Amino acid sequence: MTKKYFGTDGIRGAINSKNINGDMFFKFGLASGTYFKSQKKRKQTAIIAKDTRLSGYTLEPALVSGLASAGMHVYTLGPLPTNGLAMLTKVMKANMGIMITASHNPHNDNGLKLFGPDGMKLSDKIEKKIESLIDKKIIKSLSKPEKLGRVKRLETGTEDYIKILKKNFTKEFNLRGLRIVIDCANGAGYRAGPELLKSLGAKVIAIGVNPNGLNINKNCGSTFPEKIKSAVKKYKAHIGISLDGDADRIIMCDEKSNIIDGDQIIAALATRWKDKKMLKGGVVGTLMSNYGLEKYLKEEDIKFIRAKVGDRYVKEKMQKNKFNLGGEQSGHIILGKFATTGDGLLVALESLFALRKGKKASEFFEKFKKIPQILKNIEVKDKNIINKPEIKNSIKLASKLIRGQGRILVRKSGTESKIRIMGESYNRNLLSKCVNIVLKKIN
Repeated sequence: MTKKYFGTDGIRGAINSKNINGDMFFKFGLASGTYFKSQKKRKQTAIIAKDTRLSGYTLEPALVSGLASAGMHVYTLGPLPTNGLAMLTKVMKANMGIMITASHNPHNDNGLKLFGPDGMKLSDKIEKKIESLIDKKIIKSLSKPEKLGRVKRLETGTEDYIKILKKNFTKEFNLRGLRIVIDCANGAGYRAGPELLKSLGAKVIAIGVNPNGLNINKNCGSTFPEKIKSAVKKYKAHIGISLDGDADRIIMCDEKSNIIDGDQIIAALATRWKDKKMLKGGVVGTLMSNYGLEKYLKEEDIKFIRAKVGDRYVKEKMQKNKFNLGGEQSGHIILGKFATTGDGLLVALESLFALRKGKKASEFFEKFKKIPQILKNIEVKDKNIINKPEIKNSIKLASKLIRGQGRILVRKSGTESKIRIMGESYNRNLLSKCVNIVLKKIN
């Protein structure tokens, strides 16, 4: 059964569109509150955080109203990274956590990411149960007046999150002597990121920390790595950290201004964890992971398996195979030893911990040579055009031509109205030719 509202990472779309508006967010709150209220193991509490989009001011009250109408008590935290919400959901023993965000998307989009009491993103099964409640008559889920939930604002979310992050490392750990550039994408990590690094003694150059509701991810953050690259060069920093809108992704930059993507970060951490006997099982990547990563891990005798694109699917594979490290090329990286979902700041700390004895970032992250890739994102009105015979035939033709020398992957985006094409091969001319075969048919 196909899901009606939920995609690969929660619910997402253009603000004031069919699903992303006050009316629907009331229904999402009422439905999710009704579902989790029926799980009577906890104290009927929901906590809400958000990124910095202007639309958050219209959607949050509607969501709170829906939850309170279902009889859930609600705590609002304000702007906070997604994994901060996940961690606090677990620490506060809440029934659920809801993050209002559209992650790396532009400001005109927004959405929801839902977490259960264990701090984990919801399974497809639970999402379908919540969807079945969304379309029911509202009157059936409304609480009696004396059973309505109460709402309270918590101002300590950022401080509490920082404390949790720091507890994962030794008390002696500090970043004194390091000059770090951090780009917070004018998003949810704009306070937590710089405050965390400064509290550990680093000299911090913070950019993307002036959100105005409209500039989230705009020419900054992990989807625009040129910003961090030029800043590291300008300030002669030892390392650069670039987050996305809800700070669950990270792209880094070494002292030579080389961009370090998620695959390279995973390779470095997997090697370190193996050497320190911290790695359990192996590594989970995705269909988008560079083959160079797979080849490198094989040479290092580290198991590697691929999941569908989306950090929720990575986590599910990690759990199933009892692995404690996984992630995506885009920078969603899950450190299973410490967290239940992607966390850019946590990954940054783990990387910086490895560099604390003076090792250069370029030495730590330079583990393998990436196979040349071409990534194309084509905006479309209807993502189902991928099923048209002429497009299917172009994919078959491209795959046949590149077979034995590389691969082509064409898929629908789970978060935007886009078709994504990825091709990789050492034969750059063949790679370009095969990608263009598919691209011309979609355009």
